[in-house]
Amino acid sequence: MSFDFTPELWELAEKAEELAALRFKAIDRVSFINTQKILTAFSNHRVSDSYFSGTTGYGYDDQGRDRLEEIYAEVFGAEAALVRTGFVNGSHAITCGLFACVTSGDTMLSVTGNVYDTLQTVTGQHGKLGGTFADYGIGFEIVDMKDGLPDWDAIRVRAAEPHIKAVYIQRSRGYDIRQTLSIDEIGRICAIVREVNPEAVIMVDNCYGEFCDTREPTQVGADLICGSLIKNPGGGLAPSGGYVAGRKDLVDRAACRLTLPGIGAECGASLGQNRALYQGFFMAPHTTAQALKTASFCTYLMGLLGYEVTPSPDRAGLDIIHTVNFGAPEKLKAFCRGIQAGSPVDSYVTPEPWAMPGYSDEVIMAAGAFIQGSSIELSADGPMRPPYTAFIQGGLTYESGKLGIMTAVQSLLNDKK
Repeated sequence: MSFDFTPELWELAEKAEELAALRFKAIDRVSFINTQKILTAFSNHRVSDSYFSGTTGYGYDDQGRDRLEEIYAEVFGAEAALVRTGFVNGSHAITCGLFACVTSGDTMLSVTGNVYDTLQTVTGQHGKLGGTFADYGIGFEIVDMKDGLPDWDAIRVRAAEPHIKAVYIQRSRGYDIRQTLSIDEIGRICAIVREVNPEAVIMVDNCYGEFCDTREPTQVGADLICGSLIKNPGGGLAPSGGYVAGRKDLVDRAACRLTLPGIGAECGASLGQNRALYQGFFMAPHTTAQALKTASFCTYLMGLLGYEVTPSPDRAGLDIIHTVNFGAPEKLKAFCRGIQAGSPVDSYVTPEPWAMPGYSDEVIMAAGAFIQGSSIELSADGPMRPPYTAFIQGGLTYESGKLGIMTAVQSLLNDKK
């Protein structure tokens, strides 16, 4: 890859950066405040090199692992946290959180529409598969969003129903055409639930949103938050894992789901990964800011080219995901080919649509990442159906993110010739 861009593209890129200048300044401010929080927590917990050595076997008395969980709790304004590479992905961490909030006979209410595809089996929507809500007699109900935002009136009515024992909030839009929630909007949901159903547990799927604001959902009323370490909080360095943070009793229950009752968080060897987890969390605000800058640059550049982009400027920066509607399959494929070509890993690979398990349409995916499946690294994917939307996220550095987006745009322009 020579990054041989046309003069016209360089001119458009310069204009996009000029339009994004105020957004960049706001992103840097949030990153600075969050970095200050993390440095304070590191100092408060007297982080030293001795914490970076790992344990094996059972993992008893892993001081580095335990201190890191205390640091997560402090930064996220929580009573406790569970930070483990034993979580195989974000959906695994969220599942442990779900089962921490409800038990047999309870009903959970999602107030942000349906959950991710990977969680619909967990919530029993595909029946009894072994260990699902359906297997344990747990109910799951949904309040759909209204015009892409929470249906405030419906939430007030449904959350007040006496059989509702827990309320679920998905912060990010993920791969859906809806709005990502701001921290203030999450706080408003929490306030409504507290008013109409004070005993209900409030859980937030925090994926893609960490460090996009100076506050997290646990600081505006949520009882539990869950997420993935190969997204924002891992800073691009965590090799795998997830986290759960919030009320101590709920975190303890999630730990018992991850391991087993009676063991909980006591076991779990860190296997030499502590240094990467500490350094990744230290880097997380800055790395998230790089992804947000990449997203802002992309949305302005694609807007200049006449494409429909989201989020709108008034809702920018609420998470690291942004979209472009291409309107035609060949344009979506050309863009994804460019993202792959501009990646540091597997740049020689040509992505093609394929029948991905669990999806009704073929999906094209471009991701040349150091960590397999890492969403904090620049990637783009989308289903091969109208309006042929690319869901784009990540960018470890703004410089590489900008080059990746420009390569994708150049691929689009070349495809027209």
